[in-house]
Amino acid sequence: MDSKSLLWLALLEYGVVMWLLAPKAARFDQFFTGRSARGRDVGMGLLVASIVISWIFAKSITNAANLGRSFGIVGAIAYAGWYLSIPVAGIVIYRLRTRLGARSLPELVTKKYGPLAALGFLLVVLVRLMNEVWSNTAVVGAYFGASGTAPYFAAALLFSLVTLLYSLRGGLRSSIVTDAIQFALGVFLLFFVLALVFPQVGAARLFTSGEWTLVGGVDLLLVAILQSFSYPFHDPVLTDRGFLTRPSVMLKSYLMAGVVAAAFIVLFGVTGVYGQLIGLEAGQDAPLRVAEAFGVASLAGMSILMMISAGSTLDSTLSSFAKAFVVDLGGAREESPTTGDDTPPIVRRFTGWMSTRDPIQAGRFVMVLAVVAGSLPLFAGATILKATTVSGTMVLGLAPIFLFAEWKSAGPLAFHMALWPGVLLGILHAVNMIPPAWSIGAGKYGSLLGANVYGMLIVFGGFALGAVLDRVTGRNPEEATATVSVR
Repeated sequence: MDSKSLLWLALLEYGVVMWLLAPKAARFDQFFTGRSARGRDVGMGLLVASIVISWIFAKSITNAANLGRSFGIVGAIAYAGWYLSIPVAGIVIYRLRTRLGARSLPELVTKKYGPLAALGFLLVVLVRLMNEVWSNTAVVGAYFGASGTAPYFAAALLFSLVTLLYSLRGGLRSSIVTDAIQFALGVFLLFFVLALVFPQVGAARLFTSGEWTLVGGVDLLLVAILQSFSYPFHDPVLTDRGFLTRPSVMLKSYLMAGVVAAAFIVLFGVTGVYGQLIGLEAGQDAPLRVAEAFGVASLAGMSILMMISAGSTLDSTLSSFAKAFVVDLGGAREESPTTGDDTPPIVRRFTGWMSTRDPIQAGRFVMVLAVVAGSLPLFAGATILKATTVSGTMVLGLAPIFLFAEWKSAGPLAFHMALWPGVLLGILHAVNMIPPAWSIGAGKYGSLLGANVYGMLIVFGGFALGAVLDRVTGRNPEEATATVSVR
């Protein structure tokens, strides 16, 4: 059997196995909050596995390897810098839950910063989720054909379809259960890949490659560290899991998951470092080119690894899409939909319409729409690294919004004066309109680093000024909730 036929067979088998293993959700709490058939919260081990594998994106593996190919181990570590987002999210969500009684980030934004802020926040979240659909399926498609070819599109769309089918069965519960299976397979395949690479050049050469300078990739590492204080809050794949179990269990899970996930990414990046050391021309697909260099078995193993990582992210993305529309925007609850008098009219109408629909069926319908809409950028030729760097710059304003959520005087003005300047900066960077004088260092990512350093100063300053104006004008909303104590 030739390599292409083997890849198509692996894709079909992946879909069948995930369909058979994915549990079917019959209740609201299973579909939207991941509880078991017996109504139990997600356990710590399951939560750690789910966080890790759902954040080991196919695009992240590819980006880490590509950066390893360009900058040596420094590049792989630079990309791993974004995984500081996991413990940051855990610590912040722990504080929000135990000190403000938060039950979800959208609910907190609505109560703390107002309904228009909640709409703005959900808009940012939906853009993030759209990015996750196309950027991960694009990586899978690249194993079947060059970008823009018929096999590339066919594989990406078929992969989206098989992931959608098993996601429809169980929503978030299906995602979490399959995450555990995908995590175990991911560990096995990681060691399979490393067993091929390490004997060829030795661990010492792999882990001492590159230069720790701004030109050598440290500029991107600094960008990653800066963005890790805002990046996690626009990703419901990560933050939704922060509300599935007791705060103390959640915090431990996030701290452990951050370490494990960062280690995974660095080790995956080693494949690109290997490509650099042997002089392999990899373009933007270092894992694929390295796998091809080792033969059919290696290519099959790497392709299955990409399917697992992409599938674990995509199914989580679809369940987050469903929750964002049905629960966060539509107000659906196990008991009855909720809304308030100050909710914008369009949201009240949507909530009223949602009250006449079965939430699970509505969630499944949203998943289908998400796959259709999220696949459109595949045909525009967008590069997968921009799915991280551009969206990360656009949401710099979320850092003060959540880090300083306990600041009582901060209200709607603080929110908007932090969020939208960051969005504007992200757009300016995407269209190459950041002033050259902002660049820091002569490295490839000097402009991006400058945009993020100055951007952080702007959004934190905007939030502080907005909080003062909220106090002066009396526009700060009533305190989110009374302080609570949760063990």
